[in-house]
Amino acid sequence: MINIIWLALLVIGVIMAVVTSITTGSFDPLVQVTDALFNQSKTAVDLAIGLIGLMALWLGLMKLAEESGLIDLIAKAVRPIMVRLFPEIPADHPAMGAMIMNIAANMLGLGNAATPLGLKAMQELQKLNEKAETATNAMVTFLAINTSSVTIIPATVIGIRVSAGSGNPAEIIGTAIFATTCSTIVAVTAAKLFSKLPRFQLKPEDV
Repeated sequence: MINIIWLALLVIGVIMAVVTSITTGSFDPLVQVTDALFNQSKTAVDLAIGLIGLMALWLGLMKLAEESGLIDLIAKAVRPIMVRLFPEIPADHPAMGAMIMNIAANMLGLGNAATPLGLKAMQELQKLNEKAETATNAMVTFLAINTSSVTIIPATVIGIRVSAGSGNPAEIIGTAIFATTCSTIVAVTAAKLFSKLPRFQLKPEDV
């Protein structure tokens, strides 16, 4: 389905560029489409290569945390909350540790540094998925939390403000906490409510 959606977007974009070029008598729309295609392809490669170092760093740190027992300690501390958010995930499963580390990185506003931990969490959650092509409630809830931009200290934004010469780069912390609290509550509530609807539940024959 995702491939069909992407193909449809590409085809519609090209068709609209051709139609616009014909109606306006200018090749600029086609040039813009071509430039955007190559520029975004370059951006995708730069992003992928840029993530290699971060993935190696955070996956290595996570491995050390697992081996040292740090993940177990953190998991025990936040277990009451995580168990309620993800009742279908065993408290001592690696997925729980990966999700905790990802959420912690997001709370610290580390931006792309949280991405490898999120990928690791999804890989572990997929191991518990009985229907590989359909996301589980835990996956959806975890993605909703990530999408809500849960952040306490927006370190990346503060760094950008510092580099831009802001006189008080940390003044956005209060606003960020308020915004992320609201968005996270809405995201978790929506995920939990939708998971209760029959339309979004797997039927026995689907498993």
